[in-house]
Amino acid sequence: MLSPETMLQVGDGRAGPGLLEGEYQQITQLCRQRRRSVAELAGTIRLPLTATRVLISDLIDARVLVLTVTTPYTPTDAPVGNRPTPQLLEALRAGLLRLAG
Repeated sequence: MLSPETMLQVGDGRAGPGLLEGEYQQITQLCRQRRRSVAELAGTIRLPLTATRVLISDLIDARVLVLTVTTPYTPTDAPVGNRPTPQLLEALRAGLLRLAG
């Protein structure tokens, strides 16, 4: 199952019939601009997270989208300079609340 923070980008597959229109096209266009998270895509196209996951899964199956492997967050026992700042975390929280609102 795709988690909300899973990052996606455009792959080398070709969209078949039905994957070239509507929300499928919106998702593909957004991922062409830059890598996007599942949560960001759901908020941008204004669909529930579950419905967005289904659409994304179809696009992954067709290799239109691929998962982006990112470095995991630094553990909490890491030096302070290597952890996200409280300001960054608050900005992330505010952005997610705005998307959910």
